[in-house]
Amino acid sequence: MSEWTPTTCMRCAVGCGHLQQGYTNHYGLDTVRGDATHPVNRGLACQRGIDETADPDGEWLTRPLVREDGSLVPTSWETAIGTVVSRFEDALAESSDGVAVLGSGQQTNEAAYALGKLARGGLGTRYYDANTTLCMASAVTAYYQSFGSDAPPPTYEDIPEAETHVIWGANPAVAHPVMYRWIADSAGDDDGELIVVDPVESETVDDADLHVQVEPGTDLAFARAVLARVVDEGLVDREFVAEATTGFEATVESLPSVEEAAETAGVAVETVERVADALTEPTLLYWGMGVNQSVQGTATSRALVDLCLATGNLRPGSGPFSLTGQANSMGTRICSSKGTWPGQREFTDPAERRTVADAWGASRSRLPDDPGPGPVGIVDAVADGPPEACWTVATNPVAGMPDGDRVREALDETFLVAQDAFRTETVELADVVLPAATWGESEGTVTNMERRVSRVRAATETSPKIKGDLDIIVAIGAGIAPELFPRSEASPESVFDELRGLTAGTPADLSGISYDRLDAELAVRWPAPSPDAEGGYRYADEDGWEFPTPSGRARFSTGSHGGLAEPTDDEYPLTLTTGRRADAYNTGVRSRGDGGDAPPTARIHPETTLERIEAFDRGKTVLASRRGSTTVAVNPDDGVPKETVWLPIHHPAVNALTLPAVDPESDEPNFKQCAVDVRAPAPSNPLVHEGHGTADGSAAADGDPISTDGDPAPTDD
Repeated sequence: MSEWTPTTCMRCAVGCGHLQQGYTNHYGLDTVRGDATHPVNRGLACQRGIDETADPDGEWLTRPLVREDGSLVPTSWETAIGTVVSRFEDALAESSDGVAVLGSGQQTNEAAYALGKLARGGLGTRYYDANTTLCMASAVTAYYQSFGSDAPPPTYEDIPEAETHVIWGANPAVAHPVMYRWIADSAGDDDGELIVVDPVESETVDDADLHVQVEPGTDLAFARAVLARVVDEGLVDREFVAEATTGFEATVESLPSVEEAAETAGVAVETVERVADALTEPTLLYWGMGVNQSVQGTATSRALVDLCLATGNLRPGSGPFSLTGQANSMGTRICSSKGTWPGQREFTDPAERRTVADAWGASRSRLPDDPGPGPVGIVDAVADGPPEACWTVATNPVAGMPDGDRVREALDETFLVAQDAFRTETVELADVVLPAATWGESEGTVTNMERRVSRVRAATETSPKIKGDLDIIVAIGAGIAPELFPRSEASPESVFDELRGLTAGTPADLSGISYDRLDAELAVRWPAPSPDAEGGYRYADEDGWEFPTPSGRARFSTGSHGGLAEPTDDEYPLTLTTGRRADAYNTGVRSRGDGGDAPPTARIHPETTLERIEAFDRGKTVLASRRGSTTVAVNPDDGVPKETVWLPIHHPAVNALTLPAVDPESDEPNFKQCAVDVRAPAPSNPLVHEGHGTADGSAAADGDPISTDGDPAPTDD
């Protein structure tokens, strides 16, 4: 075996340091373990992160492929890159928005930066985004609106100092096991308390002192009920509100009554009182996809920030802490030019656009005027024009986006380039497939959810037929925009140096972070404007509070519950919600294993199954929404409310059901609530039911539509 190589785990955004060992005589990783010297995790590691790094499931891509006569066949890198460049140039000749690009939170900072540079400055497209918008955009938008800058104010160092831990719409016991250990340890102290707000019981709920079971889609109503109680009972930190915030009076005027909002959320007034009282202690309020993935995601995220502001929980040991899923979601946000220019430079500010264009050597007129419509809008544009080509990088939109059948249809009708490490549903539709290196094979940096930048390193070589994401992007860039990419190769360190120089003086300043510094310190938190500087708790210091807003103050909001994105009715009387499973992550290619052909398992309350017993056949039923249907195995579970169905978000068949409606401020889709029903399978075939669409768009024998599980090899998006 080779020597131990330090790196960062790429499973989630906790950012744990790993040590990895490659094989001496062939490709691949032999052993992976936690790094005891790493400042984030001090040697802790979750088993899934270890397993998915050292021995991932999924069918590896081993060479470039092109489509000939309807089939994907092997080709050379020269042919693959040449085909991509030629077809992209043809599309750009028709429109500057002729190419759509979808990136990923699984890329390194360097690859994300290069992809954004090419998409915005080379292609000039407004149809560019990343799958991080599918999970984090509402929290990001809320942070900007509340504080004038993205990213949580607290850090991991604040977790032991908090007395109350409120986890809202998240299951970190499964999604972030190492971080959750710190939360559980702090909440388990004599004066600690753990409150979980979630429509269903989860592994995190098992440890909770209080489980608040809100109705799916009503988180904003419950948050406003709690704030109304804080105001009514005089629990507001008036000194903090007066000194550090603006807009509080308007927020108070907009609040519903406690009783009205509690009824909307389906909780007791006594529960509202309990949560409001708990916020009087130093509180960390964490939230995840259960809040963000909603048409009210931004408003709800802001309401959670409002709770922290009103109670003075915006100082060390407290504050609003959004939980990030993908390993480099934050890096994608601050590096990739998808929503802001690098360093959180305002996208539409003429001076910032000029700075970026000049740094890149790009024409200012080439840069798009706005950041674009988000992933759902991009797919709509691919279906209807103007993009004539689409390039997906380390993402699998066919499995990971809502209304999956429409996504499949749109991408199947365009010139599609899929860049990935594994065979996926999206790869199956591609015209060109670019096989990319993955964890343990790549070099660069990533940024975790508490703003720490750390290195990822290769511990094994790869076949010459495999290239890193950065190498592929630069090679395509050299063919399309040689003024931006004068060479067909670039080292990760040189790209990082370009990136950090462009962030100098910005809110997300990386200029004081170098590869040499990371070699010495392993992880450095931004903002880091000098080689000895590192960010800590944001906005608060010994001199008080200061925010990058026009007034220098944090801003309250006035959002109110506006109803459900898709209410139930007589035809679709049940509510679907989705969540994480312990043995899977993202869309699950690294963890699906031999069970990939099995249908997803739905958790349904036993009384709900008994009331609809005629719809079940040998432990299975067909779950249908207005968009599609899929066969599901059924697990009767009283941890799920009556009239609610829970499905794992990782399974590729699930998003045939979900709703493509988006938050109007963040463009994040409403994955967490839609109307469904259970339908009886046909007696002759448990995958067939009468009169409904299918999960993959295929036609059933004898004219009946078949609900399938789709291709079982999704990627990590």
